[in-house]
Amino acid sequence: MTQKTIVIIGGGAAGMFAALAAAKQAPHARVILLEKTRQLLAKVRISGGGRCNVTHAQFDPKLLVHNYPRGAKELLGPLHRFQPRDTVQWFLERGVRLKTEEDGRMFPVTDSSETIIECLISEARKCHVEIRTEQKISEIHPKASGFEILFENQPPLTCTSLLLATGSSPQGYGFAEKMGHTIIPLVPSLFTFNVPSSPLLDLSGIAVEDAEISLKETSLKQRGPLLLTHWGFSGPASLKLSAWAARELHAKQYQAEINIHWLPSLSKENITQKLLSLKKQKPLKHLENENLFFLPSNLWKRLVRLAQIKERTPISHISNPHLQKLTDLLIQSTFRVEGKTTNKQEFVTCGGIDLKEIDFKTMQSRKQPGLYFAGECLNIDGVTGGFNFQNAWTTGWIAAHAMAEHNE
Repeated sequence: MTQKTIVIIGGGAAGMFAALAAAKQAPHARVILLEKTRQLLAKVRISGGGRCNVTHAQFDPKLLVHNYPRGAKELLGPLHRFQPRDTVQWFLERGVRLKTEEDGRMFPVTDSSETIIECLISEARKCHVEIRTEQKISEIHPKASGFEILFENQPPLTCTSLLLATGSSPQGYGFAEKMGHTIIPLVPSLFTFNVPSSPLLDLSGIAVEDAEISLKETSLKQRGPLLLTHWGFSGPASLKLSAWAARELHAKQYQAEINIHWLPSLSKENITQKLLSLKKQKPLKHLENENLFFLPSNLWKRLVRLAQIKERTPISHISNPHLQKLTDLLIQSTFRVEGKTTNKQEFVTCGGIDLKEIDFKTMQSRKQPGLYFAGECLNIDGVTGGFNFQNAWTTGWIAAHAMAEHNE
């Protein structure tokens, strides 16, 4: 009987995790991981500012899927089988403890992505995974009972089952397309907003702990911390909106209007009432010095000025229409987006393999038996916070278990 050979193309998080799970699940199989570059786990190395945001401390799959603008329905079943709690346990069993930050993001206690990389590579050695870097694959041919992989500069390789974990690589999509798959066009996700006309650019570095940002003419909105930058807006609320509105913004060529509610826990009536009460109680005070909503001081002063309220004007001298203008700015400041900014190293896309063509119980192709997919090459993307890595761990783990059983 010939030895089962499992080949995984792609040395990122999904591919590496799948290789380890396949080697453990099928100890007598030959598991080969092919990576086109010199370096494994490149995105793991730079994620989270070099700390590696491994996963998120949301352990209820039904709530967890709400963080995936695309793929939520399909991931529900897989996340019941391998979820963040399993990820935490997997790393703990290999000597890597994770910690949870206030916003739920989970990092290694060392605050170093090298800890995660060393753990995965060490496990690969223990499991006897054959890792081959700088692999120049030219073609993949499906055969009666597997696949033949052709290279530019070495002999062909045959395998029983094949996993594509090729991220957003055009070559990976090319291989999938030739084997009958539909590729949903790729567009950027998780980016910051360029607002060159913003009157707040000089307040770069100010963070608002709780703001709501929405895309005009749509129902799309996100709430959370917002960061003012020298080019516009960033921070979790902005990034999440960019993910949910990725296709709408792409269609508009990143020319759109956004609204910001600086006090989303308060209604217009609440704000108006508080300002009018302040006017009665402290008539001689200057409004710019009475930050009754606890916004960052310089932002509050700027909003007061944008409401055309002159500095050092006693509150009793400020007309109610001017106070109403300030209220309107607090609940709906409008900004014109004129482009996006993406950290190219942490580039995330939406789009990829059409999810209808995948069996999510196994991650196997519905078009080509023995072909599996995992990670970012699928039309799945999460918001910022460890969700994209969890997609990689989960889909890689499920694909590996199915490949281990394939043709047995």
